[in-house]
This record gives sequence, structure tokens and C-alpha cells, in this order.
Amino acid sequence: MNSYISQEEIPSNTRYIFVLGGVISGLGKGVTSGSIAAILKEMGYNKITIKKLDPYLNIDPGTMNPVEHGEVFVTDDGAETDLDLGYYERFGELRMGRNNSVSSGKLLFNLLNAERKGDFLGKTVQLIPHFTNSIRNFIEKDSNKYDFIICEIGGSAGDYAASYYFETIRRMILDYTKKKIMICCLTYIVYYKASKELKTKPTQVAVKQLMTSGLQPDLIFARTEYELDYKIRRKIALYTNIPTENIIETLDVKSIYEIPLQFRKEGLVKCLEEHFRLKTFKKPRFTKWINLNKKIANTKKKVSIAMIGKYVELEDAYYSVLESLKHSGWKHSCDVEIVWVDARKVNDMYKILKNVDGVVIPGGFGASGIEEIIKGIEYCRINKIPTMGICLGMQLSVIEFARNVLGIKNASSSEFGNKGDTFIVDIMSEWVDEKGIKQIIEKNGNLGGTMRLGEYDAKLIKDSLAHKLYKELIIKERHRHRYEVNINFKKQFEENGMIFSGLSLDGLLPEIIEIPKHPFFIAGQFHPEFKSTPFSSRPMFNGLIKAALRKKSKISK
Repeated sequence: MNSYISQEEIPSNTRYIFVLGGVISGLGKGVTSGSIAAILKEMGYNKITIKKLDPYLNIDPGTMNPVEHGEVFVTDDGAETDLDLGYYERFGELRMGRNNSVSSGKLLFNLLNAERKGDFLGKTVQLIPHFTNSIRNFIEKDSNKYDFIICEIGGSAGDYAASYYFETIRRMILDYTKKKIMICCLTYIVYYKASKELKTKPTQVAVKQLMTSGLQPDLIFARTEYELDYKIRRKIALYTNIPTENIIETLDVKSIYEIPLQFRKEGLVKCLEEHFRLKTFKKPRFTKWINLNKKIANTKKKVSIAMIGKYVELEDAYYSVLESLKHSGWKHSCDVEIVWVDARKVNDMYKILKNVDGVVIPGGFGASGIEEIIKGIEYCRINKIPTMGICLGMQLSVIEFARNVLGIKNASSSEFGNKGDTFIVDIMSEWVDEKGIKQIIEKNGNLGGTMRLGEYDAKLIKDSLAHKLYKELIIKERHRHRYEVNINFKKQFEENGMIFSGLSLDGLLPEIIEIPKHPFFIAGQFHPEFKSTPFSSRPMFNGLIKAALRKKSKISK
């Protein structure tokens, strides 16, 4: 628990890149961090990881309102994290886990538990150095495995909540020297419409706020809606003490996947080489990024996909689903238009669904909007509209089928149903996790971190639609749920036209349902969107887009 470490303890081959925010939040630190990782890979460095450090006091985002915070991204090992980790995986083609995301709440929770256990031998525990040491321990964890550790700090310059993270970085610079650490500030160049000019003062102030914390940025990513001429760049450089060539213009783009190419054009490769005195193991060609953006720019078709969701006020609540649809669309040289259907409001849903090429029923929690979603599923089933359900989408597909095909009119879920209902979907009391350990849920226990989380295996029925899509009999997908379809109804469903085409390896938990006589109706208890990248789209989304294209071509004929 020392406040600093000696030079002998510092791994000599590990370099750190910190991505900090300035002026306003929401500028794209996650995309920036992922793009830096993509560029380092192009330079021949593959031992890279990215870590997200959030100053809020929640242990993790798992219990946050999706409309306020956005989606919760789930990793293979079951961590509930910020959606920025999705950017890291999609851009850097990295696999994230529990060691890639932390919050002040989690660090303080662990710190205070250590104090209660007596780990500090009676010493006074303080925010500095003990809390800052906890931050540093997280940053440096497993550092001997990596050439580069990229750290995104949540919030913006001047946030009181982030001050202890800035202090941690300052202390690391004392130990590592600037040769091992690069500080990047993602800022916003304001366009003042009245005078029709770009204003750099907010950026100047943001950098000065970081400097009062002892941090001198080495590089600025300047978000802007207009090109920065030399005069503007020079002004930023002069007032921030940053070389002009280290001002990276970050123009708004049509697709976020243009950003690695934009950074290359702005000279980020040279900035990294010179700051860290790097040897480039291969000439960065960016071939796959060039080819991807050509594919995006040259789509020949278009389909419309309706999203019947509970949290449509904030599109980020379904961010990975939206990206997955794009990825699969590009695989089929196709643009995907999203048509939003708010399940929590009365709307002319049938009129909307009548005119789309496909439908996605995404995940969600709670009672709101449930009956509207079930009506939408019934319409899609009867009218042969290509439909894909995710998590709650699978559960409601089963409930709709039970009510309207099996005749179980009071079919429901114990999550939102009434006493006396037939719970086709019920809370999982226990299951065996991926390590073979039995997990138990108490009905009145904690909500946070108590679901079936992370990657689990499923066994598919041979020649089923699921098998045809995945082309494998054993698949791995990520989960986030505490309710599950009751396996005891399996025979009744299958005798009436809905098959359970995927089950957990022990055969107790339904993983995929489908309707063979429907053009395309499939739903999974898992979240396939969390493993989709622009270079590797997921089978179920691919199948949906293909079915939507078929439907559209039939109508056009």
C-alpha cells in the first residue's frame, strides 16, 4: 500500500495511454480509445488492453436506468460494464473482462472491506494515498502481459469526482516518466453561429484545468464540425503548450468506423512513434479498415427493421443491437433503417409493423410495455414478418405462443405476472455456471450482480434454423437474465409448432426457440449483440437481415 513504487518494480516494456475528456461529456472517448488500439495493432503491437475507470459510486452499471445511462455491456466472464467496452471490442478486436472496468464505488467498497479486515494494520485510511493506490493497482494489474494499456477516465476535466484519478496519473508520471505515459485530451471546438467562427477558449480552459491537477496533455483530439485551419491549430497549441502536429482534428463522420482512417490521416501513427520512441514492426496499411469503409459506402440495398422496445427514448440503451444490425447489413451489402416502436406508449403499432421488412424484440426488465410487445409479437407471427427476439424477446415470444396457440390465457412471467397466473417464465432459483459452480438466487435478494451473467454454452438441434445459422452444434453466447422459460412446457410447445432448438448443456434451460413453419422466427435467451464486430457479424442477425431482404424482394415483385 505504498504511495509510490520504485523504478525497479516498474515493468519496463509497458506503456500507458490515458484518454481524458474536456469541455463536455459524450464526445466519444470510448471510440477514441478503441481507435487508438486499432492503430497500434496496425503498427504491429498486439499485446494491448483497454480499461475504463468511472468516477460514479455505483458498484457497476448493472442496476442503472438504461434511459439515463445507456446499455449495460456484458463480457465473456460476466462483468456488467459501461457500453464503452463494446467500442473496445469492436474497434480493437479485443476481449474485455472484469479487469477492464471499474468504478469509484467498487474501488471504495473493496478498500473499506480491506480496512474492516485489518489489512492496514491500524493506520489511518485516507483518500490519498490509499484510494489513489487502489486506482493505480487497477490500472497496473496484469501490466506485464501488455505492451500498451489504454485507460479511459469517465467524465470531463474539472469534474470533482475525477480528481483522484487525475492525482493517480500524476503520481504515475513521477515514477514512470513521460516516456512511458501519454496523456490525450478529447475536447470540443465550439462553433459560434452568430459570428460564424470556431472558438478555442473552452479547450484552453479544459487543458488548464488538467494542468492544475499536474497533468500536461501530450495530444489533443479536437472534435469539430468544421475543418481546423493552421491558424486555429496554432492557437490551440500556443495556449495549451502542445505541439501543433499533436492537435488531431476529429471531424464528424458518417460512420464511426472511419475514425481510425481519420486518425491515420491526421498523423497519429507518427505521434505515437515519436512520443514512445517506438519501432514499427510493420508498415501500417489499414487494409481491413479501408475495405470496411468501402463496403459501408457502397451498399446497394436497404431494409427497414422495427425495434419494439421499452427504452427507445435513448438509442444508446440498445447500442450493441443497433451496431449488430449494421454489421449484418454490411455483410449483405445493405443499409438498415431502424423504425422505433415505443412499447410504453399507445401507438399505431400494427400500421408500422405492416410496412417493415423485419422486427427485433430486444431485452428489458419490468412490467411496463409488456402487453404491447406481446401484441406486436402476435402480429409478426401471424403475418409472417421476419422476427428475432433477444432475452426478454424470447420470453415474451413463448408467452404469446402459450396464450394464443396453446390456449393458456393466463400465461405470464413471475417477473410481472399476477398471483394465479401460469408462469411459463419463472425466476431461476439455481444453475451451474461456466466454472461448474452452483449459483443460487434468492427471490428477495440483491438485484445487482445476481443474474446469470457471461458466456455459456448451448447445444443446438441438428438441422434446426439455429443450427443452419450457426453451422455448429455447440455455441457460446453471452447472457444477462434472472428469469428463464420453464422447461416443463417443452413438449406442449413442440407438439404445437414451436421448438426449443437450443438448450443448456444439461438440458434444463431453454436457450433458443423457433417456429419452423414461419419464414423466420427465432429468439435466444442470450445477447448475441455483445459479440458482434464490423469484421465478424453474428449468425442470428445475419439470418434476420437475409430474411428481411427476401421479404422485401417478394413484395417488390
